[in-house]
Amino acid sequence: MPERSRAPLHDTARHGLKIVIIGGFGVGKTTLVRSVSEIRPLDTEATMTDVGAEVDDTAGIPGKSTTTVAFDFGRITLDEEHVLYLFGAPGQQRFWFLWDRLFTGALGAIVLVDQRRISDSWYAIDRLEHQGTPFVVACNDFGESHSPDTVREALDLDPAVPLVMCDARSRESSKQVLIALVEHLYSAVPQEETV
Repeated sequence: MPERSRAPLHDTARHGLKIVIIGGFGVGKTTLVRSVSEIRPLDTEATMTDVGAEVDDTAGIPGKSTTTVAFDFGRITLDEEHVLYLFGAPGQQRFWFLWDRLFTGALGAIVLVDQRRISDSWYAIDRLEHQGTPFVVACNDFGESHSPDTVREALDLDPAVPLVMCDARSRESSKQVLIALVEHLYSAVPQEETV
C-alpha cells in the first residue's frame, strides 16, 4: 500500500461507491475513517468551545476536545475501476440536519455505537430505516461491553441487521466492519442478479 500522501486515484477508476458512517457524538466515526482510509482523510475537526459545551452533551466522553462540524472523508481503492468513498457524519444533534443529505446516493451505512451510551444511536438507526438505506451496526470498543444480544435488544434491531464488534482505532478491525457491510449488501441482492 502506498503512503497516504502518495495514493493517487487511478485513471481507470470508473465507479465510486459511497458509504456513510454515522452515530452519536464521540463514538469514533472520525477515528474509523482515519484508521481505514488509504489517503490522509479530509476532516472538519474543530476545537470544542465553551459555547458548544452549553449545547453538546459531553457526558460519557471525558477529554473530548475536538468535534466534526461537517463530515470526514476517506477513500479506499477496491480495484482498478471501483473506489469506496467514506463519509463520516457529525454526531451532535445540532448537525443531524446534514444526515439525510449525506445518505443521498449511499450504497450503505455503518452505525457506530458506544456501548456506554447505546441510546445515542437510536436516531441514526431511525433515519436510516426512514431513508431505506441498508446498514450494519458496529459496537466500538471503549472498554465497556455488553453481549451482542443485549445491544441488539437495546437498539430493537431487526434480526436481519448485522451487529459486529470493533475497535475503530484498528485498521484491520475497521476493514472487518466494511466487509460485514458489503456482505450484508450482497446478501440482499437476488442471486440471479449476481450471476
